[in-house]
Amino acid sequence: MADARASAQHGLKNIVRAAAVGMALFLAACASGPRVVPEAERPAPVTRPTPVAPRPIAPGLPQDVERHRIALLVPLSGPNAGVGRSLQNATQLAVLDTKSDVLRITTYDTAAPGGAAAAAQQAISDGNRLILGPLLAEEAREVAPIARRARVPVLSFSNDAGVAGNGTFILGYVPAQSIERVVNFAKRSGITDFAGLVPSGLYGERASTAFLRAVESAGGKVNALETYDGRPGSMTTAIAKIGRSPFDAILVAGSAEGAVTAAPLIRRTTSGKAARLLGTELWNTDSAIGGKAALNGAWFASVPDNYYRQYATKYRARFGTAPYRLSTLGYDAVLLTVRIARGWRPGDEFPAARLTEREGFAGLDGAFRFGRDGVAERALEVQEVRGGTTATVSPAPANFGAN
Repeated sequence: MADARASAQHGLKNIVRAAAVGMALFLAACASGPRVVPEAERPAPVTRPTPVAPRPIAPGLPQDVERHRIALLVPLSGPNAGVGRSLQNATQLAVLDTKSDVLRITTYDTAAPGGAAAAAQQAISDGNRLILGPLLAEEAREVAPIARRARVPVLSFSNDAGVAGNGTFILGYVPAQSIERVVNFAKRSGITDFAGLVPSGLYGERASTAFLRAVESAGGKVNALETYDGRPGSMTTAIAKIGRSPFDAILVAGSAEGAVTAAPLIRRTTSGKAARLLGTELWNTDSAIGGKAALNGAWFASVPDNYYRQYATKYRARFGTAPYRLSTLGYDAVLLTVRIARGWRPGDEFPAARLTEREGFAGLDGAFRFGRDGVAERALEVQEVRGGTTATVSPAPANFGAN
């Protein structure tokens, strides 16, 4: 009994001693700062990250060693912003469709201050190894020397063959090819006497040269060739002069709208009453070309539309608007890049030599390949405007043999 009492007294002393120590700590806390917050009221403890050494500051975009750095140079502001946005959307759609995770495409606005040259310089500074774009020939001329010094190839969406070469490749639909294609088809259809109506300016000059060469090569004759400009009466005067000569077909180079204006004037001339109207690749950029009654029976050569309609449906579903016809160039540029990327190590220079492989490439616009001059040679079809739509009267060849 005595031992039990002693043990109890000893335990009590320990409890009193612990309570005294706790009270002393509590009083010290009250004297030196705010009250001790009960456990239930305390916020969750903040975990401080382990300090790490800061990354060195580098210009441009963050480094990405796993993917290929591709620059897209298009206008995102100004009068051509619609075309630029459509090209940008098309590249995004191509990346999604190919399920490619090896490309990193960054867009640069060529209509921003500094223009295409500043956009190209920034793209190269950011480490991009390939440039898609720019859209216009004058922009491609600015970009070409900048890219060439950096050994960065350029796949321009321009149709001006004059800017191709020395690392710049032209993806656009070159008028000379469509003119040659439709002239050859017309000649095989029995037409020998031709006439031409072309707009003034660089496009018209090149269309005229291509037309004369194509007809001569096909074994036909150009009996009249006139130009017109935007002045009132200029087209009427030019057609009146053409009407003095015999012709079975007349090339109306320029837009479809220009051809609609010219058609009734041509029909009033003696030779033009039954003449076949011929058009260029520009006609295919007009989605309503088939419904232009004035052009019924006309022939024009262009890239095939086999896949374009499917693409346009998918594009509209994703972006809520119709694509520009030209936007397929952006899509096909990505397809080409994905194909070459299979043997291209991220960070290395783009293997530009592979662009001129003779078997070429396939895309929404059919087969194409680059010649040594850097111009995309395309397999074209001939379409006829017929009863509110267009019909293919000569399919695109399966290879790059004779058209």
